[in-house]
Amino acid sequence: MNLMLFGRKKLEMPEPSEALPGRTEKMRVAARHFVLGTPLDAAFEGMSLAMFGMGCFWGAERKFWEADGVHSTAVGYAAGSTPNPTYREVCTGMTGHNEVVRVVYDPEKTSYEALLKIFWENHDPTQGMRQGNDHGTQYRSGIYVYDDAQRVAAEASLAAYEQQLRAAGHGAITTEILDAGEFYFAEDDHQQYLAKNPGGYCGLGGTGVACPLGLT
Repeated sequence: MNLMLFGRKKLEMPEPSEALPGRTEKMRVAARHFVLGTPLDAAFEGMSLAMFGMGCFWGAERKFWEADGVHSTAVGYAAGSTPNPTYREVCTGMTGHNEVVRVVYDPEKTSYEALLKIFWENHDPTQGMRQGNDHGTQYRSGIYVYDDAQRVAAEASLAAYEQQLRAAGHGAITTEILDAGEFYFAEDDHQQYLAKNPGGYCGLGGTGVACPLGLT
């Protein structure tokens, strides 16, 4: 594939028929969260799930594991076509997947709206298939909902935040809101990357506009 075509394809979602074939084997990850000490993959009884794409998943994951009420986090790939993709495959743009963080939270200690506030205030949701200097379909802004209540909350927050952004002179929000679908774990060295590599690249920014959800 020539470089011009490769660069163009990285900014376009592939058709499912064009996507890389992937594999049946699941990615192996550590049993425990490097920071929180909680399981990375479990039944998580009494907990709720949320999933977000905010650009590079290293910085996004740290924002959530630092939040009150969060039980566990993991980075991975979602919203594409290729089963159990690798990081290298996702970076080609030919899996359709986004880099995401899956958040396991205690609904008795925090709320989905509080997580949405973290989501909106820690990246720029107006940039399409990129986030800052990172370009590609895997860096798009996305909220991946697990039930109807999450969808209603996500759509309401988008509408409210877009008003704030437009008033501040920003462009239209490009965030996709989709059903969560399958979550595929990223490789173990990507999990809690910025705790393992404190000087590592983060890539997250923001618009400087507060999310108007009435939360502290």
